[in-house]
Amino acid sequence: MNWTLFSAFVAATALLIVIPGPNVMLVVSRSMRFGVKAGLITVAGTAFALAQQLAITALGLASAMAILSDGFEVLRWLGVAYLVYLGVQAFREKPVPPEAAAAVTAPRAGRMFLQAAFVAWTNPKLLAFYAAFFPQFLDPGLPAGPQLWAMCGAFLLIAVLFDSAYAVIGGRLLGAVKSERAQRIRNRITGGMLIAAGAGLALVRRN
Repeated sequence: MNWTLFSAFVAATALLIVIPGPNVMLVVSRSMRFGVKAGLITVAGTAFALAQQLAITALGLASAMAILSDGFEVLRWLGVAYLVYLGVQAFREKPVPPEAAAAVTAPRAGRMFLQAAFVAWTNPKLLAFYAAFFPQFLDPGLPAGPQLWAMCGAFLLIAVLFDSAYAVIGGRLLGAVKSERAQRIRNRITGGMLIAAGAGLALVRRN
């Protein structure tokens, strides 16, 4: 392993992941509405999908899967529609009296997990990005396979750590949302975040 290149990869990955995307928007919105546990379940779902995408990259299949770009385009628009749907749902959610707020339950864990995995899979540009990004940090004098798997593992770990931090931050904000007015503002914020994430995904262009 070329540790100089690997360190550069880790630094570049951290800078990329700290910028919020659709996955982070979903994590924060879930945490703000249902607490840290819901946010971490969402992180698990996005990590599950990310692990699959990274495995495809490490196996050298990302370029081959570009052949299925039309199918990915359909998947992308499904993701756009789903994010906007979740955003509108959150935006229209009615506040509950403070004394009843504690009784509000989050969706089932399995449902949140699958929702997160689906959203994470609906950005087809990620596979093309991984296929272009990872080789920049490969040492041509060393076997590519072990380097790719190491980078994929590091990328996944960094993503989980940053997304989990976002989940905790979002969950902390939940405790401050007690009054009906605060709930209404929270619903507008989380709904707007999801709609913005959907809009961002809609603006993605194929090469």
